[in-house]
Amino acid sequence: MANPMIGKSSSQSIRPKEPKKSKITPLATRRFVAWTVEITLFVASGLVPYALGVYVNSRSEIRRVPLNPVLVITEKAIARPLALPVSYGIRNVAWPTNILWTLALLLPIGLSAWQLYLLAQTGSTIPKRWFGVRVVNAAGTAPGLGTVLVREGLGRWTVPVSAAYLLWRYSFVFPNLALFTSLTMLMILAESKGWPIQKQRRSFHDQLAGTYTIDVTSTVTHPGEQSTTNGDEVDSSSTQQSSPSPSLRNNPNLSLFLVGLTSMIAVLSTLIGTQIYIQTQESQRRREQTNIELIKTLNPNNSVTSEDRQRAILALGSIDNKQSIKLLVDLLVKETDPKTLDTIQQALTNTGFKAIPELNRMNQFIARELGSMGKSPNWEVRQNQLILTQQVINKILAIYSGKINKIDLSDAQLGSQISRAKPLFNLVLNNIDLSGIVLKSANLNQANFQGSRFRSVGEDGRWDTYDDVIADLNNTQLKQANFSNANLSRVSMSRSDLSQANLNKANLSYTRLFAANLSSTQLVGTDLSNAILENAILTNADLSNANLTEANLYAAHLVRVSAIGTQLAYANLTKTDWQGADLSESYLDYANLSNANLSATRLTGANLRSANLESANLRNADLSRADLRGANVAGADFQGTILFVGKQNPADQFVETPDLGSQNASIKGVDFGQAKNLDPQQLAFICTQGGLHSRCP
Repeated sequence: MANPMIGKSSSQSIRPKEPKKSKITPLATRRFVAWTVEITLFVASGLVPYALGVYVNSRSEIRRVPLNPVLVITEKAIARPLALPVSYGIRNVAWPTNILWTLALLLPIGLSAWQLYLLAQTGSTIPKRWFGVRVVNAAGTAPGLGTVLVREGLGRWTVPVSAAYLLWRYSFVFPNLALFTSLTMLMILAESKGWPIQKQRRSFHDQLAGTYTIDVTSTVTHPGEQSTTNGDEVDSSSTQQSSPSPSLRNNPNLSLFLVGLTSMIAVLSTLIGTQIYIQTQESQRRREQTNIELIKTLNPNNSVTSEDRQRAILALGSIDNKQSIKLLVDLLVKETDPKTLDTIQQALTNTGFKAIPELNRMNQFIARELGSMGKSPNWEVRQNQLILTQQVINKILAIYSGKINKIDLSDAQLGSQISRAKPLFNLVLNNIDLSGIVLKSANLNQANFQGSRFRSVGEDGRWDTYDDVIADLNNTQLKQANFSNANLSRVSMSRSDLSQANLNKANLSYTRLFAANLSSTQLVGTDLSNAILENAILTNADLSNANLTEANLYAAHLVRVSAIGTQLAYANLTKTDWQGADLSESYLDYANLSNANLSATRLTGANLRSANLESANLRNADLSRADLRGANVAGADFQGTILFVGKQNPADQFVETPDLGSQNASIKGVDFGQAKNLDPQQLAFICTQGGLHSRCP
């Protein structure tokens, strides 16, 4: 027999209880947190190997190699739209850095691909799965790869980022990257909120892809499932959307009109195209006929006057035709009459830059012949012909200043022979805008570019951005060239020969001079801040009062240079050779001089505060009046180094010496415990002047 109490209690127990308030975090919050985690993982996957690469690259003892070409291409792709500086990045890096930075590029791509695959196949990325968030299509299933690409690639990123970029690019805040980043984040957040007029807001990317973001922990049917409960309604709706327009289906006259209009347009296009083709062919025949008549006039065997020939030459120069230019260039090296030669040069100059390729071809051809023929009877004739091509090129570049971008004069012979006492030709382009000219591997010895500009702003109208118009002077012969007061900022001059050149007061900031020859070059007052001079040769160069702040001179040869009063703060001078150089009154604070050779170097009055002199060779160097406070001298060789002026009795070791004032090096607080080859006098001076050493009392 059933216990009534039990029955009563059981009947009460089956009564539905009032629902309790859910303690689960709202879906919108979990969506945002999941998205934040996804972005954090993406950024960390690239930032961690990049930071490790930067650290490894700071180690001077690791072998350096050129930057991976894939990274260079990526750098260009990123730098141009964001208006980043041209010298963005480092071209020569430690070999592990190449690997780490390549990982910094590949890991975010791989992680993104994996997350997109999971989202397409399961509806959740790993962070979304952690927070109970899922993306489904209208049928309530995983969206698939195509839908995910539209949702994430187009809706979530391309549209908001493009809108932010356009607003930033054409606003007064350009090129402020911080504001662009802030604007991008605002656009992404606004896109995720959906339209304010919607009753049930959905993100723009969800609407675009036809997806729904649902709460996995909830039992409530999501909108996509509700819409599929009545299959007929969905099918009819989709049918109506995909069916052809009823106006076209039910109105045959309109269809016939559209077909007729299309046919008429096609016929008219064919007739117009045919007429244009006929006229083009006719114009070409007329030009050819004119050329034939002019060529007959130019024939020296014809009985024509010199004036008629000159008129024909000028007429030939006015014809926009490659054959005409080729004919004029050939005539330039064959003609002997001085007046006719002047006319030919005028005609080619009027032709402008279109004549440059043909002139450069002839210039190089004659130069090669001169190099192979030696001192033959025809040598002087060919030399004069070479000078004629040089003169015409000089005139064209001078007249069309500011319009020289991408003019290619690679391998051109536009310089004089250094062995001659008096040059036969000197390229003179003073105060000329040569921005964007390509002079790679050209011979420009003894050329004069005083005050000329090799760089100008690009389309954005701003300096120091990636679209700046910059000349190419790599591997160029520039011996004894004059670049005083010239603007060569950010120009690439790697492996160029600038020996005995004049670069006084020139702007070479951020210029790339990797392995360049600058021996005996005048660089007085030159701006070389942030320039790349790795493995460059500056033997006997004059760097007095030059600015090399933050310049990179890794393993550069600076034997016997004069660098009096030179700014070298924060410069990378690792493994540099300064033997016998004069660095008096120079500023080397915070410079990296580790493993540098400073033997027999004059450093009187130099500022070496907080400089890194680890393992540097300071044998017989003069450091009197130098400021070494805060410097790292671990492993530095001080054999014969002068730290003070005046003699000290070795027997007075550890006895306080008289204050010699400004003649002494400032070494207070400097740790000499690991310095090498300190003699008793140096040790006594260190201990009495506030230096640190284990042997000090």
